[in-house]
Amino acid sequence: MRFNPKARLDTGRTRDRGRGRASRSGGPLGGALGGGGGGGSPLPGGLVGGGGIGAVVLVVLVVVLTQCVGGGGSDPGGAGSSAYDTSRMDAGTDRYAGCETGEDANASADCARVAVENSLTDFWADELGSRFRAEQALVTFTGSVATDGCGEATSAVGPFYCPPDETIYLDTAFFDQVLEDRLGGPDGGFVEPYVLAHEYGHHVQNLLGTMGRVRTQEGPRSDSVRLELQADCYAGMWAHAATTTEDSSGQVLVAELTDDDIRQALGAAAAVGDDRIQQQAQGTVDEESWTHGSSASRQRWFGVGYAGGTLEDCDTFATDDL
Repeated sequence: MRFNPKARLDTGRTRDRGRGRASRSGGPLGGALGGGGGGGSPLPGGLVGGGGIGAVVLVVLVVVLTQCVGGGGSDPGGAGSSAYDTSRMDAGTDRYAGCETGEDANASADCARVAVENSLTDFWADELGSRFRAEQALVTFTGSVATDGCGEATSAVGPFYCPPDETIYLDTAFFDQVLEDRLGGPDGGFVEPYVLAHEYGHHVQNLLGTMGRVRTQEGPRSDSVRLELQADCYAGMWAHAATTTEDSSGQVLVAELTDDDIRQALGAAAAVGDDRIQQQAQGTVDEESWTHGSSASRQRWFGVGYAGGTLEDCDTFATDDL
């Protein structure tokens, strides 16, 4: 993935909270990118995660907040506002202060993160029109983070989206320490953009009220799986159009997206499939405990979006062909 050196970056929504407390080890984990234990143990802040793997830190998980599953996610605070006062969110460190241009994004993983967020925001603003509202923030952290709407989470949770405060949270060590080292996922520059696009897909679902359709939490055709596969499809939609997204002055943000980038995205999607995580963690696969879908399904639905799919094409709630 290569960015246009002339593009200007907007760091207004990207923040770093620095280091929190050390991550806890052992026990059930929760998250938003992958999952697949037995259980359904409650975690701090109302997150629901899969257990069933003992002290092995392998689950990168899930997250449907129980309040959103039961009450819908469409603009709970009224048009143009989130349900939480995110003005309380501190500016944090100066990690992104030097991210000004696409040239910076080509030289720095931190600045590339800003550029991807800008590209996602531009794409979904065009796609949703009047229904769109940018996420409140993309927050990076180390160790743990206190969210404004979902309580406290540790790095063991993996990347996640918090619907009440409309914020994406990311411990950047996740990609090397968990996705690559523990789950055998790919090591490449487009892995993180895929993950961010998946989490941004949850923000889109929050805006459209899709989270309110989630009633069943486990199983290969559960609403939880449908929600996650749809977020993968939305990630593919963005990837298909990424090289057409623009900064505020009309400069293209993403100069090039290669076939290898897409292979990295598909490899990451496979790495966090429920069947693959369960096989690695416990040596068996239990479909009835799935929360995110199989590796093949996750790859397939990313592909539907990347092939030029529309919001309607990505309606995983309208089909049993998952």
